[in-house]
Amino acid sequence: MISAHDKEILRALANEYMSYASLPVQKEKIALWRALNRGEMARPMVTIDQLPWDELACEELRCRVKDSFWRGVEHDLRRTLYKWRHFPVDMVLDPFIRVPKAIRRTGYGIQVQEIIVGPEDSTCRSHRYINQLLEMDDISKITDDCVTQDETETKRREAQAEEIFAGVAPFRMTGVGFHLGVWDKLNTYMGAEACYFAFYDNPELLHAAMERLTEATIRGIEDANALGLHDDDANLCHCSHIFTDELLPDCGAGRGPVSQNCWCLGLAQLMTAVSPAIFGEFELPYIARMAEYFGMIYYGCCDRMDDRLGYVKRIPHVRKISCSPWSDRERFAAEIGPDLVMSAKPSPAFLATSSLDEDAVRRDLELTCDLARQNNVNLEFLLKDVSTVKNDPSRLPRWAEVAMGVVESMYN
Repeated sequence: MISAHDKEILRALANEYMSYASLPVQKEKIALWRALNRGEMARPMVTIDQLPWDELACEELRCRVKDSFWRGVEHDLRRTLYKWRHFPVDMVLDPFIRVPKAIRRTGYGIQVQEIIVGPEDSTCRSHRYINQLLEMDDISKITDDCVTQDETETKRREAQAEEIFAGVAPFRMTGVGFHLGVWDKLNTYMGAEACYFAFYDNPELLHAAMERLTEATIRGIEDANALGLHDDDANLCHCSHIFTDELLPDCGAGRGPVSQNCWCLGLAQLMTAVSPAIFGEFELPYIARMAEYFGMIYYGCCDRMDDRLGYVKRIPHVRKISCSPWSDRERFAAEIGPDLVMSAKPSPAFLATSSLDEDAVRRDLELTCDLARQNNVNLEFLLKDVSTVKNDPSRLPRWAEVAMGVVESMYN
């Protein structure tokens, strides 16, 4: 049973959410995202995500629901509403509430061993990982990432959702999304320093680990396919809206809950400090096998890409490629071509200085736009990985105002 207390809170949040999700601007933004993602950009699109929520803490974000599962739904709703009220930029709100199915993933069988530095409530902590893959026999520690569903629990959640949201908001039971950044996992099992030494001292160990992780990930993908558990209605991949004519033409218009109808994220952030040739040997063969299972791929995060685009563009079904602050934007824009999306990541360091320099933010965004226009490149801006706003939440709406001004004026 859902308590009257929890039900009242969730219904109020859902009602407010739907008041925004039903606005005509949602359809207008979907049309702009679809144009970008098909390679016919009207203007660069903008999103803001992955924020220092500890610094944004306020009454708007305080969760009050007591049930642990529904508190998670409340948590997501409050954060979504906060972003919409304060810096919506090019957000799209689905006209339904997302309720997760009871899906379990086993993971890869290894419990991370680490030393953590920094306050527990901080979004910026340091991790030192203990190497658990010292020799070939240790590779057997990596087990398949199996996916299952507790159908009884899913039905219980669905019945409660019907009770909670009746007459207020539609809802959808949502599936699982996959992350193909297995190098980031390997880093937590070995530590970055051990991985870098192994490129020279023990490359066979790294290949064996990547082979095992790739097989283990594919097992999970295939499990989710067999059970119909992929989230084909998800409208975001790596903070970027993924509305496309081929896969998601409208909110909730997914083609079916199998991987071929979904986007997926791939990345290998450890590779940012190695040569393109090392990337081609130790990442490309493995990401290519996993990417084949998905309809479209967003590739990259904070890793450098400008010097290895030739390899990245060979990843099956790649559609968007990250251009982080570590990439040379001029070279990136010159080499990505007109058929893919340059997913530019403005540096969050602009929000971490003693005061927000709006002119510096504007010049930086304008430079990226100029490079994209010179090279006929489809462009989006994703402000993400924001570790601090120096306890000044107003910096985010100010950045948003500058960014929207730039993209609207430069492509008017």
